[in-house]
Amino acid sequence: MQAHELKRRQILAGTVAAAAASTVGLPGLVQAAPKPLNILILGGTGFTGPHQVRYALSRGHKVTLFNRGRRPKEWPAAVEELTGDRDINDYASLKGRQWDVCIDNPTSVPFWVRDAAAVLKGNVKHYIFISTVSVYESNGKAGEDEGGKRAVYTGPDAMAETMANLRKDMRLYGPLKALSEDEAHKQFAGMTTVIRPGLIVGPGDETDRFSYWPLRLQRGGKTLVPPLQDPVKFIDGRDLAEWAIRMAEQRTLGDFNAFGPAEEMSMGAMLKGINEALGNKAQFIEASEKFLEENKVGAWMDLPVWVPGGGDTAGFHRRSNAKAVKAGLTFRPVGQSASDFLAWWATLDEKRRTGPLRAGLKPEREAELLAKLGA
Repeated sequence: MQAHELKRRQILAGTVAAAAASTVGLPGLVQAAPKPLNILILGGTGFTGPHQVRYALSRGHKVTLFNRGRRPKEWPAAVEELTGDRDINDYASLKGRQWDVCIDNPTSVPFWVRDAAAVLKGNVKHYIFISTVSVYESNGKAGEDEGGKRAVYTGPDAMAETMANLRKDMRLYGPLKALSEDEAHKQFAGMTTVIRPGLIVGPGDETDRFSYWPLRLQRGGKTLVPPLQDPVKFIDGRDLAEWAIRMAEQRTLGDFNAFGPAEEMSMGAMLKGINEALGNKAQFIEASEKFLEENKVGAWMDLPVWVPGGGDTAGFHRRSNAKAVKAGLTFRPVGQSASDFLAWWATLDEKRRTGPLRAGLKPEREAELLAKLGA
């Protein structure tokens, strides 16, 4: 294992442990769960899976991972790792086993739920399906809760859709996730929890969809920002992961929107929180929605996190999370998410850190737009 990779894992583990301690209110310690569980995690090697594993272990649970085994092992001996390929219905390593709860992280196509249920039904007492707020058909109405109308699949056969098909046409993502939720409720009737996260942020995030901002504000200077009054919602991957484990401990059932903070946050408040955590190096230069539209600056990818707070996207960052908050979902300060992300980012290899980001404005494009605003 290369030195930078070892360091990356150590820092990720450290930030997870420290944050978990603050979540339960015991500095330096994570409170043991009331009852240890035998937890099966399908996946466990992506963004939130490692956070789930570390928090579950710190709470005293026994953890088994099931995935294709394509990632280097990084877990202590206490974590059991089973291999199989869900694309080809390879669940042999799960047969004849029992768990208290199964957390399904990676599923985006319904047949993965159906085929897993053929092995797990009767052998797990609780099924937690990690879905997405992309299941909703529209985002025009502010305050909608989990009962909002979901996207509808219009293809010939949802059970024939594969991950390969999905990667070719991401318009299928929301409808197939919605059908995967339905399949979960069907196969694991009376024992299913569906968690619908929004934008996931923090250490471990490889998408740059939030990370652009801490990286940009760390550089300082005049910084192009979108309308500061527009709302935003997101969730730290550790808050999402730890809450999923607590939902398993409490055996809380139902569908939940998982994003925060608990109260509405503006783009300006988010950027201020990040900037303050990083030493107030940046000076915000606000651009209007009209200016951004005229200059072909897109929401979400060009200026991450942000979408216009009116029109067809008025409800995108105003969807209700009240049910999840009532069920115990908690949130770290945005400044902590940003600082911990930068600590993790510093451990990545130089090529990744110095290469182009996967989202956000390139420096030369931002400079061009700032010059136009100045004129």
